[in-house]
Amino acid sequence: MRRVLEESAEASRIMLGLLDAVEQDRAHSQRHLASELGIALGLVNAYLKRCMKKGLVKVRQAPARRYAYYLTPQGFAEKSRLTVEYLSYSFSFFRQAKSDCSALFRSAKSRGVESILLAGQSDLAEIAAICAMEQSVRIVGLVHNGETKEAFIGLPVFADFDAVLDHFDAVLVTDLTNAHATAEAAVTRFGPDRVLVPALLRVRVGQQREAAQ
Repeated sequence: MRRVLEESAEASRIMLGLLDAVEQDRAHSQRHLASELGIALGLVNAYLKRCMKKGLVKVRQAPARRYAYYLTPQGFAEKSRLTVEYLSYSFSFFRQAKSDCSALFRSAKSRGVESILLAGQSDLAEIAAICAMEQSVRIVGLVHNGETKEAFIGLPVFADFDAVLDHFDAVLVTDLTNAHATAEAAVTRFGPDRVLVPALLRVRVGQQREAAQ
């Protein structure tokens, strides 16, 4: 169910971004749209065809063998609907993520946890960092998909657990894309007692405990 909701939210994000780009006259080419939306060129083509089939977008030929896209009245109405839908999902996600992270930090602090390593770069990681400040929990950094960057919201980013030199008491899974695999890797490395997983990810650390034994 969660995967279906995520896919629906992502589809809404892409559609909303595309309609917004068309309205703001930023749809100069499908390649430009792909770059702006952060998706594959073929996916842009598929979404544009869907929009035109639904009567949301129309196309007219422009000079230099190019095409100009524009929104129809139905397109404007759909953009408004998607805006409300996407914001509603975003606010719901923020509320649950903040509640989950705050509860985890309170429980962890009662067990003596003072420092946390985040596992996964995402919106959830940003919310966790906010909650950590509110709960006076120190975030030592973030591990993300084998990538090393200077910083993410002011935190150092590490390619893997081995690259983290600072001490930390526990790992908080903030990976929205591969939550199960990230939790499994963390439990295997540090044990289930040192891995925290927000409830919204629907990953039971108890299931990882058996894998670690």
